[in-house]
Amino acid sequence: MKNQIIPILASGVFTLSLFSCEEPKTTPSNEDKVQLEIPDNSRDAQSTENKKTKIKLAIILDTSNSMDGLIDQAKNQLWKIVTELAKTKDKNGEDPDIDLALYQYGNDNLSIRNGYVQLVQSFTGELDEISEKLFALKTNGGEEYCGKVISTSLSDLKWSDSSDDLQMIYIAGNEGFNQGGVFYKNACKIAKSKNVTVNTIFCGNRNEGINTFWKHGADLTNGNFACIDSDAKSVHYDSPYDDQISLLNVELNKTYVPCNAVGISKKEKQIMQDLNAEKLGKANASRRYLSKGSKVYRNSSWDLVDYSKGKNFDVNKLDKKHLPDSLKNLSNNDLQLKINKLSVNRKKIKQEMAKLNKKREDFVAKEKEKATKTDDVQLENAIIKGLREQASKKKISFEQTIN
Repeated sequence: MKNQIIPILASGVFTLSLFSCEEPKTTPSNEDKVQLEIPDNSRDAQSTENKKTKIKLAIILDTSNSMDGLIDQAKNQLWKIVTELAKTKDKNGEDPDIDLALYQYGNDNLSIRNGYVQLVQSFTGELDEISEKLFALKTNGGEEYCGKVISTSLSDLKWSDSSDDLQMIYIAGNEGFNQGGVFYKNACKIAKSKNVTVNTIFCGNRNEGINTFWKHGADLTNGNFACIDSDAKSVHYDSPYDDQISLLNVELNKTYVPCNAVGISKKEKQIMQDLNAEKLGKANASRRYLSKGSKVYRNSSWDLVDYSKGKNFDVNKLDKKHLPDSLKNLSNNDLQLKINKLSVNRKKIKQEMAKLNKKREDFVAKEKEKATKTDDVQLENAIIKGLREQASKKKISFEQTIN
C-alpha cells in the first residue's frame, strides 16, 4: 500500500468508522486486463433437502505497508462477528455449518509469482486456527491486486454448490480496485456465478472509493460497499459479568481433551488464543469465551468429546495412546462414561454462558445508548447489518442469544 490511510478489515469482521456510501455506479473502461473464463453456472440440479445450510465467510486483508491498524482492528472484531454468526438459524430452524477462511494480499514478503497473494487459512470451523493466523500477520510494502486475490480465493477455496447457502467475501484495502493483471470485473462475475457475494471496504474518502472502483466491485455481486476511517479505535464495553464468564471459560477448557497426535498442539493453541484475546482487554476476552460457548466453536479434529459425536465413532476402536495419562488405562466402558460426563459438563457450562451472554448484551446495549454518536458508527455494527441483510435473502434468521 502506498502511503495512504489504512483500510480495515473487511469481513463483517472488523471495526471502524463507517459512512453511508450510496452513490451511483462508476463503470471502469480498462478492458485490457486479463480476462478470466466465467464458469458455466448451469450445474446439474442437486436436491439440497436434508442438507445442512452452510455459511462460508472469506476474509481478505491487505497487509501491505502501514496496515497495522487494519490487522489490529481485525483482531479486535473477530469474536464479535463470531458471536453474531452463532445466532443464526436456517429456514428450518436448524443451526448452519459456519466456516471462515483468511487471505492476505499486497505484502512484499509474499511471492510475486502468486501476485502477492497468500491463502493464510482455508475454510475451517476450528476458529482457533483463524485467530492464531490473524495474530501472526505482519505488514510490509507491496502491490495490491484485488482482482487477483478474489479470483484466487474463488478457485482455491471449497465453496458450496447450493444456492441456499450464504457465501461471502469481505475484502479490505485502499489502493485502486482495478490494479493488477486480473480484471476485477471478471473476478466478481465469477463470484456471482458461484453464488458468492463480494463485499468491499475502502479506507478513505467515499468518493475516492467510488472512483477507484471499490463500490463497483461490490455492486457487481449485489454486495455491500463501506468506507471507513482506520484511525478510529475499537470500542469495547466491560461488564459486571466478565469475571464470571472468565471462570466458566476455565471450566469449559477442562472439557476439551486431546485424542490424537495433533491434539496436544491444538489444546495449546486453544489456551494461547485465550491469552491473545485477554491481551486486548477483558471485554474482548469475554467475546471469545462466549464464542467458545456457542455452536460455532467446534474441534472434532482433535477433541475427544467433539470427535465422539461423529457418525462412525466407536470407543472400542479408539487409539488410546494419545489420550492423557488419566484416561489411557480406562476400560472402554469407563472411557465412554468419562466422555459422556465431559459432554454433560460442557453442555451445562455452555448453558450458563448463554444466560450470561444475554445479560451481557443487555448491559452493553444500555452502555451504547449513553455513548456518543461517533461510537454508534463502528464498522462492526455496519458489517453485522450487512451480514444480516444478506442472510435474510437466504432465509437465515438470527436468534436473540447464542446457543
